[in-house]
Parts: sequence; C-alpha cells; structure tokens
Amino acid sequence: MKKVLLYLERNLEEILMIILLIGMTVIMGIQVFSRYILGVSLSWSEELTRYLFIWSAFLSVSLCTRKCISIKIDQFIKIFPKRGEAAFKVLNLVISLLFFLYLIPYAAYYLKTTIASGQVSPAIGIPMYWVQAAPLVSFSLCGIRLIQRLVINIRIVLGKEQRLAEEGSLADSVMEVVEDERKIQDEKGKEG
Repeated sequence: MKKVLLYLERNLEEILMIILLIGMTVIMGIQVFSRYILGVSLSWSEELTRYLFIWSAFLSVSLCTRKCISIKIDQFIKIFPKRGEAAFKVLNLVISLLFFLYLIPYAAYYLKTTIASGQVSPAIGIPMYWVQAAPLVSFSLCGIRLIQRLVINIRIVLGKEQRLAEEGSLADSVMEVVEDERKIQDEKGKEG
C-alpha cells in the first residue's frame, strides 16, 4: 500500500493527464470514423473532448508546480551556495503558495455557484460542476505540491537535508525525452 501511495504521490498528475489524453484521442478518433466512414456526426464528442482538455490544462499547472517547470530566470540564485539558493527558493515558494491560497476560495466559490445553478452541458447533459471543479482541484494540488517543496527547501536552509527537491526546466524535460527516445532506438537497433 505504501508503494502505491508513493507512486501516486510522484506520478498522480502524469497518470491523470495520460488518461485524459487517451480519452481525448479515442473520442476524436471515434468522431472522425463516424463522420467520414459512417456519415454520421456525433453531437457529444467535441464537447466532451473540450471538457477533458480543460481538466488536462488545469492538471498541467500542478504538474509544472511539482516539477518546477515554469518560466523563470534563475541565473542570479545559481551563484549562491546550495543553502543560499534554497533560501531564495523558499521566498519564491511562499509567494507562490500565497497566490494559490488566494485563488482557492475563489475557485471554491465558482464551483459552489455552478452547483447552485444546476447547469448542465448542452450536448451530454452532465452537470457543469464536474468541469468547473478543475480549478479548485488544480489549485489545491498546487498548494500541496508547493508545501512539499517548501518543506524540503526549508530543511536545506536549516542544514537538515542535503538533497535538492526534484526540479527541472522545460529544456531539461525535453532533453530527457530525447535521451529516452535515443535509448529506445539504440535498443531496437541492437535487437534488429
């Protein structure tokens, strides 16, 4: 059970985003097949795909928060030793946490008014609060991820922890994907 929870803690956003992406792909594939092969257009496919995309967009905010993949210029803080760098990160994380804590009540109010309105989607008829819950879930996950990173960086500043929080940049993430792809291609070349 502990391994499952640890795995979910490390990969929750990725798992959910993969499921949503697969769902969008399958739904739009069915729509294309229905429209061009069967000659029938589905009224619900575009709406459902749009809602899945909204959820994936909001979940990506939490993923970027967890991996610290955001637009930033960190050349200044890189000149400091690890503890000094962590101190600047603590300040940044506190400001980010305050921002998301500011947004959470508004997202909750937005969701509450949607629930009270009883609004449903036009084509599918699902309650719109399922879609409108995305900001609240995302901002709450961001708050949790920021607290996790904040604790690690405070421990580094206090000298109680040596490891840096998992952190990357967009370029590092792209390079990881490229390197993984090269490894897969090398393994296929060895097999063939």
